[in-house]
Amino acid sequence: MTPRDPDDVAAYDRELAEVTIGGPRPLAGPVGIHDYDPDWPRLYEREEERIRAALGHRVIRIEHVGSTSVPGLPAKPLIDVALEVLDSADEAAYVTALEATGYILRIREPDWFEHRLLKGPDTNANVHVFSAGCEEVDRMLLFRDWLRGNAGDRELYAAKKRELAGREWKYMQQYADAKTAVVDEIMARATGEEPNPRR
Repeated sequence: MTPRDPDDVAAYDRELAEVTIGGPRPLAGPVGIHDYDPDWPRLYEREEERIRAALGHRVIRIEHVGSTSVPGLPAKPLIDVALEVLDSADEAAYVTALEATGYILRIREPDWFEHRLLKGPDTNANVHVFSAGCEEVDRMLLFRDWLRGNAGDRELYAAKKRELAGREWKYMQQYADAKTAVVDEIMARATGEEPNPRR
């Protein structure tokens, strides 16, 4: 989904209903932000191995992204995986193989980079599937790598995440979209659009 006003619940009701397989699932409680867990990279590695075993050469690129991929950054205990296949719109080429190992297709967004999202079978994991060469994956990796090397922006992002997690949201996507302004601010520094990066 493209970012929208995070307080417009009616818009989320409509748009999530359009892209979520089985219907949108409201949050059961507050967004839980946990201190960094050094076990998160190992959980990612397990998902990567499982995906590579299921898809073989169909994996064009696979990366650990999101907050659990940044050492020292507090996060929701959710492993985000960015997976590039030849054509993410061609679900027959990869979804069936992933479902056979326990993944569940939950999101289909043809209007946003042909993004598909599958939930992990036994780890709280989101596998974000895009076509090879997708600029959104490059953006995710730039953000990850910038936060890994920049303590000031890592602290800024952590503070904003904790602040927003303290609010009441109907959907997790609202929380994610509410971070857009701080993400854009950090990305401007990461891409060199601002002359004085934080250190």
